[in-house]
Amino acid sequence: MARIAVIGAGTGAMAAAARLAVAGDEVTVYERSQSYGGSVGRHERDGFVFDTGPGLLHLPAVQRDLFVKTGKESLEQCVTLTQVDPASRHLFADGTAVSLPNASRAGVASALDAALGAGAGERWTAFLERARDAWDRSRRPLLEEPLRADHQVLGRDPYPAARQRRLLRGARQAATVAQIGAWELADPRLAALLDGYALAYGLDPRTAPASAALLPYMEQSFGSWYVMGGMRELARAVYERCVARKVEFVFGAEVVRVVEKDGRAAGVELTGGEVAEADRVVLGVRPHAGLAPGQQVWGADDVTVRSGAVPGRFTVLLSLRGGREADAVHRTVVHSADGAAEQEAVFGGRVAAHPTVTVLRPDDPATRPDEEHEAVTLTATVAPRGPVDWTDPALRQRFADALVERAGAAVPGLRERILHTEVRTPAETEAETGAEGGAVPPPALAGAQGAYLHPGNLTRLPGLYLAGGWSHPGGGLAHAGMSGTLVAGLVVEGDGFRGSQ
Repeated sequence: MARIAVIGAGTGAMAAAARLAVAGDEVTVYERSQSYGGSVGRHERDGFVFDTGPGLLHLPAVQRDLFVKTGKESLEQCVTLTQVDPASRHLFADGTAVSLPNASRAGVASALDAALGAGAGERWTAFLERARDAWDRSRRPLLEEPLRADHQVLGRDPYPAARQRRLLRGARQAATVAQIGAWELADPRLAALLDGYALAYGLDPRTAPASAALLPYMEQSFGSWYVMGGMRELARAVYERCVARKVEFVFGAEVVRVVEKDGRAAGVELTGGEVAEADRVVLGVRPHAGLAPGQQVWGADDVTVRSGAVPGRFTVLLSLRGGREADAVHRTVVHSADGAAEQEAVFGGRVAAHPTVTVLRPDDPATRPDEEHEAVTLTATVAPRGPVDWTDPALRQRFADALVERAGAAVPGLRERILHTEVRTPAETEAETGAEGGAVPPPALAGAQGAYLHPGNLTRLPGLYLAGGWSHPGGGLAHAGMSGTLVAGLVVEGDGFRGSQ
């Protein structure tokens, strides 16, 4: 029986902890805050309940596998999963609106044809077929196995971009998300639809590799799911599974250093100087100088997430008077009137004048005091704290007002219905999770010469492993869960573990 110290109680770290406990190890989780879940948080006030992190689940198979491998009760026995249908409604700058059905390629094509004109559905379907090829080519090396020593192979983009011939000019092939929108989708609304997927994950459509096509492919192929009671219920279920497997949690315990002895990780040092010895250490938070002994933490060739500031999220939680109308949609995306200017602002460290706003309106009695009220969440991707001072009260209020104004297109009479507003910015994210600037980790992507990869789960310091959204294969509930699976495999089966067959 090995002693395992896990730093952080995010969902990826807890996934690793549960699997390791089942394998017979003695696992202790050290969490700087007073609760579990990391970014999967919750805010409650006067009977209103809001998710403060992810609002939907897009690849539930990852969580289902965790519960199958760690106990008798399945995921569905621990939480209530519901498919969101329609998966999303989109409001474009020209006034066009379209609702996309959940996990129905044919239904999506029909909806796009009806809303955007004949041919729109065919172009989107052709794009998703290419995205499927990219998924088939990259799923295993990118998502289902540890980062390979020859990870440079992932520097090649797996997306088979359509080759387009041009009169008197050379043929061209899309290499970025923006180029797919302009050259292959050939409709500004379809381009905005694709850009919105990238932006929601904190990716700049102008530079994100074409392989980001995996993101809409996964959502439209495997569906969008909501956990009744809020997504925090998923974090609760994972925590309770850990406890049932005898994982020990120490809350309010901030780790300041990974202890090294005889050339390998040998424990963790807490604030105040206390040292907890361990045979192995799992780092489930974003690595920084205080936690990593020198530069030894990184995987082969010091793989890091892409250069530049990683965006965060600006969220407005609205307690509303008046019930949710019967035909209300769970998720509506109000696209920017000037997507290019928004991207320039977000990825240039400024505040966007016309942000893309995601409006979440769950049909969930647990989120509201009664049927005469409604809990609504507005979210926009923004520059992190640092380039923007998100502690400035005037700026916070001004940007929150801008989100409410834009969200009025999705929620009838929104402003007049507001009882209470709670604003959360990258400043709150940084304070609660410790992520520098309140940044939210993006998923790993192939292509762009490896610029969108994350540090590998297996590090140069023997006995030290990386799990969670800031390690391979990146951010998001599904990806973080995959990282926990990979770390558990490496610890139990050794450095030669290559993932489940």
